This record gives sequence, C-alpha cells and structure tokens, in this order.
Amino acid sequence: MYHKKLKTKSVILGRRKREAEDKKGEDFLLRPCFVDLFEVNNPHQTDYAPHKILEFEKVHKIVIEGLNISYLLPGNDIVINDLKEIEVEEKGPHLIIKGKQK
Repeated sequence: MYHKKLKTKSVILGRRKREAEDKKGEDFLLRPCFVDLFEVNNPHQTDYAPHKILEFEKVHKIVIEGLNISYLLPGNDIVINDLKEIEVEEKGPHLIIKGKQK
C-alpha cells in the first residue's frame, strides 16, 4: 500500500487506458490511474513536465478530500492548483487525495 506526503504546487489526476490483455478476466471496475506532480499552477496550459509521476494499476475510485479542484472536460482529467503539499494514500482499491492549499 502506498501512503506519502509530497511537496508540490499542482497535480493532474487521471485514468490510463487498460491494455487489451488486462481486460481479460479482470474486474471491469478497476483501472490504472496517475497522479502527476508539477512545480507550476495550471500545468495543462504549459509545456512543463511533471517533477514526479505516481502510477497505480488497479484503482476503483479516487476520493478527494477538502481541496478545490478543476475538472478538464477535453481530457477528463482533474487539476488541483495552489498546493503546498499533497497526501496520497492507497486504501484497498481506492486512492485518497488530501492536501494543503494556499
């Protein structure tokens, strides 16, 4: 299980496509997802690369607690800006996201 506090200014959360071989015999509700950490706000509007990438293979849902977020409709990703730190915790098939914003 993963549980870590990380210093960052913003994150992008999203799901990845499952590989064809992963679809065979797997629980349809579990998906791979990512948490990309950036040193700038609104990283989707820049060409900056994330300073850290967290990847999780079998997640049912991401629970975001106490943070202001933006949902990007074109990419189906979530952006969280103005962070001081973020806490990412894997609890079974769920990913819990908490943090401190400015």
